Amino acid sequence: MTKQYCVKLEKESLIFSAAHFITFAGNICERLHGHNYRVFAEVYGPLDENEYVIDFIALRDALQAITQELDHRMLLPESHPTIKVQADAKEVLVTFEDRRWIFPLDDCAILPMNNTTAERLAEYISERLLSALKVQGITNIQKLVLGVDENEGQWAIATTVAQ
Repeated sequence: MTKQYCVKLEKESLIFSAAHFITFAGNICERLHGHNYRVFAEVYGPLDENEYVIDFIALRDALQAITQELDHRMLLPESHPTIKVQADAKEVLVTFEDRRWIFPLDDCAILPMNNTTAERLAEYISERLLSALKVQGITNIQKLVLGVDENEGQWAIATTVAQ
């Protein structure tokens, strides 16, 4: 029998408020709206020399830094096929068909995704978290499960398994 270890982190400090809109069904674009997103992370791996999978503080701080970058921002997709996002030194112009929005650049997070769905946000945060932990020398992660809740019980979950 093999043992597997996991730690789960879900805290009040891992909440961010942000606005977004998505497209669906081809050409339907939602109205601009916001969520109080909650995030959790489950990290699976072997026990290290300290007898834990990962230091909770290192995990918390890395995840909190990512959520703080998204907090109180307009979340915009960098590579959407029909939502066009053009940034200059001060503003971001966003267009979809005949609709147009202008946001202050400092209020935006232009994200490397094609739609700012909860699923894509979970994937993005997961990738950022793994990169941040790797920089700290934390490389024993076998699996990361990262959830983003956009509306009290509407979770999107991304799972990354080490190869």
